[in-house]
Amino acid sequence: MSNAYLDALKKRRTQYSLGRNLSVSKEALASLIQEAIKHSPSSFNSQSSRAVILFGAESEKLWDIAIDEVRKVAPAEGFDKTEAKLKSFAAGVGTVLFYEDQDVVRSLQEKFALYADNFPVWSEQAGGMAQLAVWTALANAGVGASLQHYNPLIDAAVARQWDVPAYWKLRAQMPFGSNENGFGDKPFMDDAERFRVIG
Repeated sequence: MSNAYLDALKKRRTQYSLGRNLSVSKEALASLIQEAIKHSPSSFNSQSSRAVILFGAESEKLWDIAIDEVRKVAPAEGFDKTEAKLKSFAAGVGTVLFYEDQDVVRSLQEKFALYADNFPVWSEQAGGMAQLAVWTALANAGVGASLQHYNPLIDAAVARQWDVPAYWKLRAQMPFGSNENGFGDKPFMDDAERFRVIG
């Protein structure tokens, strides 16, 4: 069965070799990212996902922050490899910082006390869906990306740099840019180990 959504989803791959050779404008990319997040589902239509979209020098600042913060906790021996990896993320066009608004979560917990324990979980699920939606939309537009998690190491410095509200919780970082390398074959587990079709 042919399915355009699955075709788009299959294009979503991790790209570590990012560049700046894109013909898509900054404005078009920002709009694409915003639309993908806007149309991602969330429990109770809470719309708890937030994003800070950094381009150019601002994205480079993020990865400089990451280098500084990781250096504080990583062994000095071999740090050059870690630094090179972090610098590779700065080589792209930009970075999306994905957040979940904890004020929204707390408000729902108060309003619907019966489900209070679930709202943090549902917020994380909403955030994951927003991340996948953005990644797939970028891939479908020919833009490479990867998903990184340098939170909570970088949270405070990032919040200071871009005046991020204290109630926004950083969940992931997505550097993006041109695909400067191809993709190898993606291995998959045997379907029988993952799925049960009943009836």
